[in-house]
Amino acid sequence: MSAKDAPPPLPEPLPVPVADSHTHLDMQSGTVEEALVKAAAVGVTTVVQVGCDLKGSQWAAETAAAYEHVHAAVALHPNEAPRIVLGDPDGWSRQGAREAGGDAALDDALAEIERLAALPQVLAVGETGLDFFRTGPEGMAAQERSFRAHIEIAKRQGKTLVIHDREAHADVLRILDEEGAPERTVFHCYSGDADMAAICAAKGYYMSFAGNVTFKNAQPLRDALAVAPLELVLVETDAPFLTPAPYRGRPNAPYLIPVTVRAMAAVRGIGEEEMAGAIAVNTARAFDY
Repeated sequence: MSAKDAPPPLPEPLPVPVADSHTHLDMQSGTVEEALVKAAAVGVTTVVQVGCDLKGSQWAAETAAAYEHVHAAVALHPNEAPRIVLGDPDGWSRQGAREAGGDAALDDALAEIERLAALPQVLAVGETGLDFFRTGPEGMAAQERSFRAHIEIAKRQGKTLVIHDREAHADVLRILDEEGAPERTVFHCYSGDADMAAICAAKGYYMSFAGNVTFKNAQPLRDALAVAPLELVLVETDAPFLTPAPYRGRPNAPYLIPVTVRAMAAVRGIGEEEMAGAIAVNTARAFDY
């Protein structure tokens, strides 16, 4: 194993236990048990396991049913919707190459997401939203239709909405306004600037910060964190992605949350205990557990 593939060391435990508000255990190496034990050892005692497609959402629901401190979120990722409708000839996603299924296939997939969303261990519908980074103009209609449907599912089932917003800030905010956002809405891996943070704050949207808030080039993210109301701030890994500095590029996992929490406390000019305490309360409120 090269140094780049080696898991980073365990950080010092946090003084107050917190939750990882967004992780993908099914994409990480090792077992769920191993991930949870390592995380708990440093004060990360709860995780929200997030589905990105039908198989991943089913797995999230099953895993949350099996582990008391794992909660599930279920959805079709914004990039998944066009693959269902238009097909995925390159097999870029985990399903491999797929034929175009059209709107009927998307409707079938959304019906299964709604079935899963009704389960008690599923606390959120997400990650859904818009991603203009990886999906070209031909996929926009499918993405938007899927996003609007997920908003409706979250409201019908009384669940939190978890937003994936990549290079699509204005359109995501517009669609939330048009549809009417659920009572609890979380911007996962918040990627807006301070101006957008003010808009989210006014609407009561939670902003979840990931390891990229530690990256050298991420000053706009730190500016957003500095102005976001403390009671609307969450933390996440989005593991195995977005490993915080100084471990950028190595595999991420829930046990690395303390690195990001300490960086966030420094940005806010508060102690790590105050930061962790706020995050713990906020996450329980955001996901209603």
